[in-house]
Amino acid sequence: MAEPIQKVSIIVSKGSLEGIYPALIMANGARAEGIAANLFFTFFGLDAIHKRRYEHLKVATVGNPGLHLATLAGGLPGVSSVMTLYMERKMEKLDNPPVPEFLQMIADSGAGLYGCKASCDLFEVSRDDLIEPVKDIITVGEFYQLAAGGQIIFT
Repeated sequence: MAEPIQKVSIIVSKGSLEGIYPALIMANGARAEGIAANLFFTFFGLDAIHKRRYEHLKVATVGNPGLHLATLAGGLPGVSSVMTLYMERKMEKLDNPPVPEFLQMIADSGAGLYGCKASCDLFEVSRDDLIEPVKDIITVGEFYQLAAGGQIIFT
């Protein structure tokens, strides 16, 4: 029988609503099962923890094969807003909170939220730009130290 998972480290690299929710759901589920969890926000995933952006995340409608929507249609004005509203309502019906509330809830459960130093440097993001629940901006090496002995999940 396999050993039970004790710790997960989740890499969040997408800044769209459908790119961030899976990581939050996985982290929340881990904490609910008593599994230690850390989230590492890199590249566009930083939008999920950026003070000016985390309340305004959108569904990516262009080039998103999961929507089963022609790329041309996805690029029309208003389509992203409509799909974002649709997704938010569906998530609410499933009792998944909005991203800002979800992040706070996950942090309050003991999960660690971390920004990627290389991505923060690339996009000129400082600690002051990030929401309060973020513990720190860390290097990839520091992330691997946090992840040691656990599972790494890339969303």
